Amino acid sequence: MNPDQIRDASMLELFQMEAETQVQVLNAGLLALERDPRAAAHLEACMRAAHSLKGAGRIVDLEPAVRIAHVMEDCLVKAQEGRLLLEPADIDALLMGADLLLRVATPGIDLTRDIGELEARLSGQAPAGASVAPAAAAPVPVAPPMPLPAVAEAPAALPDEERVLRVTADTLNRLLGLSSETLVESHRLDPFNASMLRLKRQQRGASQALETVRALLSEQPADARLQAALDQALQIMGECERGLGERMGELDQFGWRMSHLAQRLYDTTLACRMRPFGDGLGVMARSVRDLGRALGKQVRLEVEGAATQVDRDILEKLEAPLTHLMRNALDHGIETPERRLAAGKPAEGVVRLQARHSAGMLLIEIGDDGKGIDLERLRAEIVRRRLSTAETVERLSEAELLEFLFLPGFSTRTEVTEISGRGVGLDVVQNMVRQLRGAVRVHQQTGQGMRFVLEMPLSLSVMRSLLVEIGGENYAFPLAYVTHALEAPRAGIEQIEGHQHLRFLDRHIGLVSARQLLQYDEPAAAGDTVSVVVVGEHGDMYGVAVDRFVGERTLVVQPLDPRLGKLQDIQAGALMEDGAPLLILDVEDLLQSIRKLIAGGRLTRVDAGGAVADTSPRKRVLVVDDSLTVRELERKLLANRGYDVAVAVDGVDGWNVFRSEPFDLVVTDVDMPRMDGIELVARMKRDPRLQHIPVIVVSYKDREEDRQRGLDAGADYYLAKSSFHDEALLDAVEDLIGKASA
Repeated sequence: MNPDQIRDASMLELFQMEAETQVQVLNAGLLALERDPRAAAHLEACMRAAHSLKGAGRIVDLEPAVRIAHVMEDCLVKAQEGRLLLEPADIDALLMGADLLLRVATPGIDLTRDIGELEARLSGQAPAGASVAPAAAAPVPVAPPMPLPAVAEAPAALPDEERVLRVTADTLNRLLGLSSETLVESHRLDPFNASMLRLKRQQRGASQALETVRALLSEQPADARLQAALDQALQIMGECERGLGERMGELDQFGWRMSHLAQRLYDTTLACRMRPFGDGLGVMARSVRDLGRALGKQVRLEVEGAATQVDRDILEKLEAPLTHLMRNALDHGIETPERRLAAGKPAEGVVRLQARHSAGMLLIEIGDDGKGIDLERLRAEIVRRRLSTAETVERLSEAELLEFLFLPGFSTRTEVTEISGRGVGLDVVQNMVRQLRGAVRVHQQTGQGMRFVLEMPLSLSVMRSLLVEIGGENYAFPLAYVTHALEAPRAGIEQIEGHQHLRFLDRHIGLVSARQLLQYDEPAAAGDTVSVVVVGEHGDMYGVAVDRFVGERTLVVQPLDPRLGKLQDIQAGALMEDGAPLLILDVEDLLQSIRKLIAGGRLTRVDAGGAVADTSPRKRVLVVDDSLTVRELERKLLANRGYDVAVAVDGVDGWNVFRSEPFDLVVTDVDMPRMDGIELVARMKRDPRLQHIPVIVVSYKDREEDRQRGLDAGADYYLAKSSFHDEALLDAVEDLIGKASA
């Protein structure tokens, strides 16, 4: 590439950067003019933006850009002079011109037809509704391309605070990583200072001991040489103590300065990565306007906290989830003008977007003043999809009901449109936010609108964490995933359906041993209380029992060596203040591991570390039933008789558990979601490795044809729940596999 080509490429790049900036001004101004066509300030801002782009196009010899900007400028000048009152059709055409200006510098794109259409719409014709007939516009000569200024004629240097330097993202990331490590290293002086203080106390104790010896020697005649040596030792100890005190003072000041400078270095470096929240909203207001018009709705976007500083990487990854939520607000939430007026609302709906910092986290809220969610319709949809029973759904709180909106494939729309109804959206939003180590909460008020709150860290390079000890090692829970941390009395732990539960916020949550999750063999030491970290949300909340709490820390996230692959339940690594390594837990993975343990009936007691030892092996029974009551009844009956019992909540869970663990017998229901008992039995009998294992079917269906269907599938016993009694099940079990102990 010759120097002229390099120069041209550089100038085109500069034009594209300027076009992006000026088009943001045009979009914002044109949307404001749509509401108030006579707003002089917005007319002036748009005219200047078009004029600037026309001049920039001439400099880089980009004739199509000059034509686009010129016809837009001419239209805006007419509006300024009162010869034209801008109407929605004019705004549409001007926005079309703004879009063309972003594409005009892209190589290989022919915009001749689009530019001709734009010129036809904006010049030479009076749009319908113009207040004054426009005069014939005099042709404006297009000046020849302006030559590039020589280096000697370059304008005076900008002030230092206005200079812009190009730095690669990789360089900036490395700089932030180094400043983060510096911040952590500066904290290592704190424990060093503490150790020096202990040394000073020990030295003072030694001096006091020598003083005691001298006092004892003074009570009786002693060797003069011994007395002199003792006095000299006391003098040296005193000098050492004074010197140590002075050095400790200097070290304390040095540590304070280092910590202060490291914090300033990190804050300054982080600021280089930060961008105003408004920078990521360049097309948001335009999208709200265009989509609203396509849906026949009047909507405006209100933004608060546009100047809030956001990490560049987070800001880039927020575009997709915010777009999903905005489209949902317009399609699902905001009503048509007629319905809004009938409900006593203004015809124009409002979508509000707010960003702010709170407690070291970034909070972004997006809400609307639409109709909100019909909770009864939501309940009916949950039952229709067999996600829960009608009885359970009626007992769910509003917050628990709204969590179903985040399930994959879930939608309350009855018809599919280009915008929604396919069940894709909110689950994507949740996944994207979780990738940013954040969480999503939803609030609504029927008839008044919905509000989504996205909570994320300020930066992805550091993480506020709760440090705990498990099996003698330190681990970190990201605070964004921690609902609560508490010391629970061991006496308050309850046993429900064979699993330990804890009473928390007026509800029972499952209690899981962190030692079991991380595969430690030794049991935790028993005490009067249990340290519990509560993770998850609403119906998917669990308490993870750890050995003890260490404290809250800000950790620099250190990615693990890619050669290790994805470690189960581990997200990344970090260093303590003293340089000791620790692992940061992946809470999403932990929740998946907990669900698998529950489905397999393999949870152990938090103070047992593993299954309770037995002198003789016990026979294992798998109980598969979607009814909690029936499942627990059968489990207790068999466990009290001495059998080792695991449970599964439906046929799919039962099949997965059955294939992964050895069992001597299966007890299954028939009617279950996802896979019924007959299909489960049939699958077992088709598998050569499993077909020898006996099966008992327990069902409410007690007709002869139902019984025959179960036996034909391969069941060894078919018990009807209507005539079911304890001994019938126990007798059948003993008949098939004998007593519990081998």
